[in-house]
Parts: sequence; C-alpha cells; structure tokens
Amino acid sequence: MLIEPLKIAVLASHGGSNMQAIMDRIGDGRLNARIVLVISNNSKSGAIERVKQAGLPWKHLSSQTHPDPTELDQAICQAMLESGAELIVLAGYMKKIGPETLRAFRGRILNIHPALLPFHGGPGMYGIHPHESVLAAGDKESGATVHVIDEQYDQGRVIAQRRVPVLPGDTPQLLQQRVLTVEHEIYADVIADIVAGKLTLPLVD
Repeated sequence: MLIEPLKIAVLASHGGSNMQAIMDRIGDGRLNARIVLVISNNSKSGAIERVKQAGLPWKHLSSQTHPDPTELDQAICQAMLESGAELIVLAGYMKKIGPETLRAFRGRILNIHPALLPFHGGPGMYGIHPHESVLAAGDKESGATVHVIDEQYDQGRVIAQRRVPVLPGDTPQLLQQRVLTVEHEIYADVIADIVAGKLTLPLVD
C-alpha cells in the first residue's frame, strides 16, 4: 500500500467527467492520490474549467502550440516528467499518445473505453460510436474497460471490465449514460487498487 499519495497526471480533450469522478474520490478521502498536472489539447475544454476551479496545475498542449507532432510529443512527455507523475490517466483524450511519452511511461498510461474490449474498439470508436456499434450488433450487454495504452488503439492489456446490460428500447444515448456511470466507478476503483498494492506499476511485463 502506498503511504504517499499516488501522483496522477491527466490528459483530457472535452468535459472531463471521468477526471471529475477521480477528483471527487480524492476530495472525499477515499482515494490516496493527487492530481499533479492536467494537459488538454483543447484550451476551451470543460476539463480545463474543472481544474481551474479546483486550483490544479494545467497546460494546453496541442497542434496549435506545437505544430510538429514530434515536438508536441516531447513537450507532453517533458511536462509529465517534470510534474513527477507516476500514473497518466486518459479522460476522454482524443489524440494518440506519441512514442516518446509511451516509452517514458510504459505500463503507466491508462485509458477507459466505453465498451467491452476487444469488441467495439479501435480507430473511430469514441463518443457515441461504440454504443451505436453495440446496438447494431445486437449485443445483450456492454460496459466499460480500463486498459493500458500502447502503440495500437484499444489493444493494450485489459486491467478491469464492468458490464452493463443492453435494455429493450435502448438508444445509443441511453446506453451511453448508463455506461458512463459505470466508467466513473471502475476508473477510480482501478486507481484505488494501484494505491492499495493490488495492482503494481508498471502494468506490463
């Protein structure tokens, strides 16, 4: 079990509700962790507004600040290293992680996907699209998957999954809302397992 708070950095693009769920768990004392940096590629994202209100450190790093992808990757990696982050959490981050950041934090970058991987994942499977895919396939259940980020979209080691039944009359939007509730729970639970020593970083062999 960690005695010092686990240092977490977050990458977010939009609303940051999964980040907020982690912040809430930290705030009420149920999670021994500290958010040391939030990076967004969207300077007007809801995630940035959340961290401003919470007084947390943040940066806007994107193709606007660094048009060259290699330089952007280096800037993100350097910012993460300087923050002292032990774990990087993706919270609706819509960009692929660059090779330098992947090397520096191998097995220490987590993502949550709104479906039961390996199904309904891969390029283009974000937002409402996984839920549309689940319903189109006629699946009887969906859910959320926490997995390790590697070089391929949605193919890293699965750490945890939680299932959500597909109900009669479900629309993609209704299913999305039920899955999102589970996302908020399972993401913070996985981080709590790292803090408790049930999962050991890095999360790869």
